Amino acid sequence: MQDTFNTTKLPPIQDSGNQAQDILRYVYDALQAKGYDPITQLVGFLISGDPTYITSHNGARSMICRLERDEILEEIVRFYVYGRLGAQDGYPGTYNPGT
Repeated sequence: MQDTFNTTKLPPIQDSGNQAQDILRYVYDALQAKGYDPITQLVGFLISGDPTYITSHNGARSMICRLERDEILEEIVRFYVYGRLGAQDGYPGTYNPGT
């Protein structure tokens, strides 16, 4: 008897201890691999909430749906503040307003 169901195997994502960061990197790579502009596609997803902005390649769409959009925005803002605005805590890490 032939197996009529195909099982999709997802490659493991690199674990940095920050789930949102890991998933964003994974989705970004999948979008690039399929020839999409990752920034445009992620912005479309964040504004609309429509997961079809994210490719299903390598399970990227199901990965991004594990997060709430506010978690993704929080990660993006954290990255910008620590990386571009020179927060002293460094990135990744937690924000410490007392320093």
